[in-house]
Amino acid sequence: MHTCPTDPHRTPVSNQPHTVRPVPQGEIGSQVHVEINGKPYKAPFGATILEVCREMGIHIPTLCYHKDLCLAGLCRVCVVEIEGMRTLQAACTFPITNPIKILTASEKVRKARRHIVDLLISDHVGECYSCHRNGNCELQSLAKEYGVDSYRFGHRTERRYEIDRSSYSLVRDMDKCILCRRCVRTCIDLQEVGVLEAVNRGDRTKITTFMDKPIAEVICINCGQCINRCPTAALKANDPSDEIWRAIEDPTKHVVIQTAPSPRAAIGEEFGLPPGRSMTRELNTALRLIGFDKVFDTNFSADLTIMEEGTELLLRLKKKLVDGDPTVKLPQFTSCSPGWVKYIEHFYPDYLDHLSTAKSPQQMFGAVIKTFYAQESGIDPKDIVTVALMPCSAKKFECNRPEMNDSGFKDVDYGLTTRELAQMIRETGIHLPEMAPSNFDEPFGEASGAGLIFGATGGVMEAALRTAYEIVTGREVPFKNLDITPCRGFEGVRQASVKLEKVKPEWSFLEGVELRFMIAHGTANAKTVMDALVRGELDDIHFIEIMACPGGCLGGGGQPIPTSQEIRAKRAEAIYAEDASLPIRKSHENPHVQYLYERFLTDGPCGHLSHKLLHTHYTKRGKYIA
Repeated sequence: MHTCPTDPHRTPVSNQPHTVRPVPQGEIGSQVHVEINGKPYKAPFGATILEVCREMGIHIPTLCYHKDLCLAGLCRVCVVEIEGMRTLQAACTFPITNPIKILTASEKVRKARRHIVDLLISDHVGECYSCHRNGNCELQSLAKEYGVDSYRFGHRTERRYEIDRSSYSLVRDMDKCILCRRCVRTCIDLQEVGVLEAVNRGDRTKITTFMDKPIAEVICINCGQCINRCPTAALKANDPSDEIWRAIEDPTKHVVIQTAPSPRAAIGEEFGLPPGRSMTRELNTALRLIGFDKVFDTNFSADLTIMEEGTELLLRLKKKLVDGDPTVKLPQFTSCSPGWVKYIEHFYPDYLDHLSTAKSPQQMFGAVIKTFYAQESGIDPKDIVTVALMPCSAKKFECNRPEMNDSGFKDVDYGLTTRELAQMIRETGIHLPEMAPSNFDEPFGEASGAGLIFGATGGVMEAALRTAYEIVTGREVPFKNLDITPCRGFEGVRQASVKLEKVKPEWSFLEGVELRFMIAHGTANAKTVMDALVRGELDDIHFIEIMACPGGCLGGGGQPIPTSQEIRAKRAEAIYAEDASLPIRKSHENPHVQYLYERFLTDGPCGHLSHKLLHTHYTKRGKYIA
């Protein structure tokens, strides 16, 4: 059960939709007779009025409620009338435990909701037409639903707060905040970070950080989950599209874009398509029409990441099991989620040596573009502008870290979210679903399904196992159609193993080893894993994948709004379906990766040059601390 973040006794949660409050023993499964708007219904004992009404197709508006978060009952927009009760009750938190009669749209209810919306708007600074959430704002939708056509309680126009633009990843405009506390519950309850909190009372209440510091000066991990659940424009990603337009319009610049799989599985939602429709090849066409000189596939560098990270794991195992090196740290953690990297830096800095030194696919690609690609194309790297389409607001922070310049230049110039690219596409008059499909550009236009599934929680682990198992044994991993199902799913923390048998002679020290791995998504679950590591309970685990966002990258902070478990599951289906359709599904079989090692990274994975360009090191006071 999710408990309210204001409850000091709240328990760790997984990133699953909340359940209703506990039912007394003996009442589980029982039904309660209720009357809703004059019609009889049967409701599960303990279910909330809102849940029952939604199940029955009865509309009740909400604002502070979100499926991913704990119950709060703060905004009161969902109030209903219950016979025998003097005051209206919040449908989202009222449990049905006895027969009751409910009115969801009486005159009293309708007027109360209208008053609430009017009061919220009276304190909401700004005009809708100049707002980035125009057309996708829950307050705006409620105003339309309840016929708000004037400022009945006035309208504040003067600002109380400065806009906080200190972060590379997100922007806070507290004059557009409606105090629903979704961001607070997301940060505390869903992610277990705790950057945001409500302070003061009455009309002095505000959402703030520790000592009211700018967001860049607190322990924000830049995951952007607060943005995805904010109902208004109080939070948004830090948008670099104006700078990208200038680069595209500059004839002296060669502008390339890499696109990650998760945005491609979700961007159709920005154009009215249902979740679960991949737009990979249509997007390629749209990006060329926008003006990008080359369109590359981030899956290529995801395959490259598997080669480097998987080799690092095998080398760690050798040093630990054969050489007996006490300095080698196991389990090895994945390092491709910048929100997760920042989380461990802030909260568990003594365990940074467990992180793989491999950079993320985004940063590997940037380094390759401004070295190998520049050489092969005869372009001065200073004239190359690299843009990364990512599902993640933390990627904006990652590409601006000062150590991410191993190419001799800033490896990735701009991180662009799914929402921001959709806006750029709309600005050019393009309707994405109408685009003819086209392929990626060479030399990074072909990738494997293993790189593709990076977008879903468990995908990095599955991709790594497909390659590592075959490198060690010479055989494909023993799962039907290469679908390593233990890696798939949305449980908060999951664990499985693969036994290594009949290994190649050079890997004889792994004969009979049970390769044990864990997967976690969302930093609340990362905390569960890390606390177990601190207690010494993970000594038999070899490899752990952690993604900062619920559902992995497909639930990233830059993805289309709204989000929910159902939407994230549909995006995952799109990714796995595309993986199954590809001719190459193992990273080490990607011909472009093979070519890169043959022509450029000639000392192989984890060699000298690859370490310089594709790896970094994490130390408590080292170069990876912002």
